[in-house]
Amino acid sequence: MQRKRIKYPAYLERIQTPEAAALLIKNHDILGVSGFTKAGDSKAVLPKVAQRAGHEELKLTVLSGASLGYDTDADLAKNGALYKRMPFQADPTLRKSINNHEVLYVDQHLGQTAEMLQSIDSFKIDIAIIEAVSITKDGYIIPTSSVGNSPIFTEKADRIIIEINTKFPESIEGIHDIKFLKKQPNREIIPVVQSDTRIGVPYIKIDPEKVIAIVFTEVPDSPAIISDPDEKTKAISNHILKFLEKEVDEGRLTESLLPLQAGIGKTANAILSGFKNSTFKNLTMYSEVLQDSTFELFDSGKLLFASASSITVTESCSNRIFQNFEKYKDKLLLRPQNISNSAEVIRRLGVIGINTAIEFDIYGNVNSTHIGGTNMMNGIGGSGDFARNGYISIFACPSISKEGRISHIVPMVSHTDHTEHDIDILVTDQGLADIRGLAPVERARLIIENCVHPSYQGQLSEYFEKAYKLGGHTPHIMDKAFSWHTHLKNHGTMKMAE
Repeated sequence: MQRKRIKYPAYLERIQTPEAAALLIKNHDILGVSGFTKAGDSKAVLPKVAQRAGHEELKLTVLSGASLGYDTDADLAKNGALYKRMPFQADPTLRKSINNHEVLYVDQHLGQTAEMLQSIDSFKIDIAIIEAVSITKDGYIIPTSSVGNSPIFTEKADRIIIEINTKFPESIEGIHDIKFLKKQPNREIIPVVQSDTRIGVPYIKIDPEKVIAIVFTEVPDSPAIISDPDEKTKAISNHILKFLEKEVDEGRLTESLLPLQAGIGKTANAILSGFKNSTFKNLTMYSEVLQDSTFELFDSGKLLFASASSITVTESCSNRIFQNFEKYKDKLLLRPQNISNSAEVIRRLGVIGINTAIEFDIYGNVNSTHIGGTNMMNGIGGSGDFARNGYISIFACPSISKEGRISHIVPMVSHTDHTEHDIDILVTDQGLADIRGLAPVERARLIIENCVHPSYQGQLSEYFEKAYKLGGHTPHIMDKAFSWHTHLKNHGTMKMAE
């Protein structure tokens, strides 16, 4: 039964156990592995590689599309298997290893990893490990729930290991749109003119001679863990919906808006869920990840089509989708992430980007990666691809957390991922600031008035007004700019004694 998924007979003699395939990986190898936000990743070989590292010297550089599922990153990190990791991660154990200098981490815009690999000829991939639902008669790979960087990994790799995951129905074949882009400069135009434009083929074309092992597995994707919307995320969603309704009323958008992009996690999922009960209709998405909210919008009739690079959903949503996949098959496409996150396409389509922040400051600079300016959280992901190139760039976060001890709007962000020049809209549970066309001092007053929690408004207003009196285009008191962060570190709160 398993072998029916291999339509290229020469591969049959290359079937191996995960343990045997893991032994093909050598110390200091550079691995390119499938997987994008827990979807479509290696569930058989990489865990066995992590086990090997527990009792032998194995230091690897691991590239992926985005984060891996289950405990794969954690096991690789705690067993000392990782020398370097890129371009994204979201695992607490790996995060600790990165911040303790045990693992080198390259935090990269997700749309740029393939560009880097193409432009640096000396950057070789030793082995690509790619999950597939099946193999075509020509030996090509039909991916599962993500595409990510798999095409560039197989192109650059010296050798390829394919994991065929029979947990996914073969009916998934056809939802992928794979196109290899030429190396820069003088690249061809990427002819995506709307979310449902097909420009490639439904498989990853590879050289069959590179394939050194075929492994079978039957493990579902690691389920996304998404909390139900709470009062804060509902408020953020409502503020964004009211803003977009105003844009429609003033003639800048139609009730179908423009293609939507949203980051991952609780806040982003809640924002998109809010569209179910909105006045908008015939919506489309051009994003990186399709979460539960995407399929809620499909089911509600609000969403017509969604393009992304992966499907990352909860267990209940996954069961519903893949047991009734024909219901959704003609409504979505999965693309390589250098196309899902392409600046050219994002600008052409006029994508409305909605992403989350750790903190932002009074002038509109956003920190989305570092706690206290030093410790890595997850990584920038694809937010920068959409922030700089989108038609409207929205960043959201709660106004306060930790029982009010932390304000997420501060005098100066402790780390800058997205500058004031790339941001249009900032929103918290308190309100929304439309900072388009505003000078820094105008932005500061609007952000303090609309986005800051009342318990911190006076403190932040005092900082700004004192800085304003000192002069400058972007007024700051340099010896006080990070005082909120240092006060939090020393006293456990950002609230200053009155």
